[in-house]
Amino acid sequence: MFDKKLLNKKNIIVTGGGTGLGKSMASRFSDLGANLVITSRRKSVIDETAKELRKKGNKVIAIECDIREPDQVDEMVSQTVKELGSVDILLNNAAGNFISPTENLSPNAFKTVVDIVLNGTFHCTQAAGKVMRKNKSGVVLNIVTSYAWTGSGYVVPSACAKAGVLAMTRSLAVEWAKYGIRTIAIAPGPFPTKGAWSRLAPPGMGIEKKMKAQIPLRRFGEHEELANLATFLVSDQASYINGEVVTIDGGEWLQGAGEFNQLEKIPKAAWKLLEMKRKKKKKK
Repeated sequence: MFDKKLLNKKNIIVTGGGTGLGKSMASRFSDLGANLVITSRRKSVIDETAKELRKKGNKVIAIECDIREPDQVDEMVSQTVKELGSVDILLNNAAGNFISPTENLSPNAFKTVVDIVLNGTFHCTQAAGKVMRKNKSGVVLNIVTSYAWTGSGYVVPSACAKAGVLAMTRSLAVEWAKYGIRTIAIAPGPFPTKGAWSRLAPPGMGIEKKMKAQIPLRRFGEHEELANLATFLVSDQASYINGEVVTIDGGEWLQGAGEFNQLEKIPKAAWKLLEMKRKKKKKK
């Protein structure tokens, strides 16, 4: 689908790049020639992932970093510039989320998610943005969610934080375009990962089945599909896309948005009966 040199020599920072979707996107970037910095609070995880990705032939640097701490973020970006020379692309992927009735949330639980998702994204964007502004070019790709627009019960901290990242994306798309920086986002639907799935769809509760039933395509997303979208958006082939948020969810949010979408549950026999009544009424 993509030219093998599409991201050749691009220097890309991927937060939360050691596992899950971050790892999948980082791997795709590396396939297409990018040099990578992957960050996480868990050094053993990113070290292992970096070792695996280096086999593709490009530079992969693992830097332990808690994105909630601006000093650590500044140091991570400085190390990136020292070792790679610049920052061309930032992928703000690191996140935290769990399901809970809002009345059961402690202040610390709310703060933890917001600190990672919203504040962490700001810290990384601000630090990488300094380098990009100096170079008069760059791309910031944020991972949000389809409920960033609507909100969602039982994930209030995440909904609030992702809504903030959505606003940040569109605000900086206008403000930083003059520096040659594009700011864009992806809103993924359900893409199973080991870590997130254990918190959001724990076994035995039937959540996974209900989630799949809400998706018109009746399946979850595959990591390669998200990685391909991210690859296109950060590449020079998408150089006129700025401030846009692309939803990739199999039609899930549209399924819930339509007033009459739930009518698909009505059996065919009931539809035939309704049609007969309508035709009978016309004859009168």
